[in-house]
Amino acid sequence: MMEKIKRWITSPQATAAAFIVAVVLLMFSSVGGARAALTYYSENYATRVQMDNIGVSLLENGRKISWRDYGRDSNGTWEENTGALLEQMLAEGETLKIGKRYAEELAVSNSGTIGQYVRVSVYKYWLDKNGNKMRDLSPDLIRLNLANVGSEWLVDESASTPERTVLYYSKMLGTGETSPVFADSLAIDDMIASKVTQTEEKKGGYTKISTVYDYDGVQFCLEAKVDAVQEHNAEDAIWSAWGRRVSVTNGTLSLR
Repeated sequence: MMEKIKRWITSPQATAAAFIVAVVLLMFSSVGGARAALTYYSENYATRVQMDNIGVSLLENGRKISWRDYGRDSNGTWEENTGALLEQMLAEGETLKIGKRYAEELAVSNSGTIGQYVRVSVYKYWLDKNGNKMRDLSPDLIRLNLANVGSEWLVDESASTPERTVLYYSKMLGTGETSPVFADSLAIDDMIASKVTQTEEKKGGYTKISTVYDYDGVQFCLEAKVDAVQEHNAEDAIWSAWGRRVSVTNGTLSLR
């Protein structure tokens, strides 16, 4: 029995499962202003077989704001930091302008001690004033501009939906390396301000016309989930961890 357990622990499947890292970015902003928070959720896995450690960090406009690294002491702990997004996007006293494009460069860095392959899942959706998801507002109105798609970042069309875009970095990310950005700007489409409701109120000898934006006060949400698996036996590790068949040739990943 112990021999069977030992063989499973040292298999590529076990190694992949042990080092899955999930980083979730939640950004909430009303149409009239911006505020954001970053949180994590992830299951913790422990292993004492693999002495090298995997770690992944999220960068915004060149600044490392959040990371999750497997503990250096092999005791099953994680070293992590949670930061806030968009703190530098608006100048002091500035409000978010519909239609304006803001710099929002997002990238991934390898903060571990082994080479790794990374996947990013980007989610876009809207919430009403009560926190309920809005089905009548298109995620496309949240214009996060994807960058370096095709040669360096690969879009997995089979896993993508109008609300979710799944990307794979096509190269092995070495220790200390940072990927090219997978997004470079953010804007809210000004079409959201085109739907208004007008009311008329007669007072005395004149008519007062009031115009209200139908989507005033709604929230737009952007999530980026970053996963990493180790370089060793990458094809099997990615299949085991993510259920996706890929080919890796000379360090370059392609989707099957």
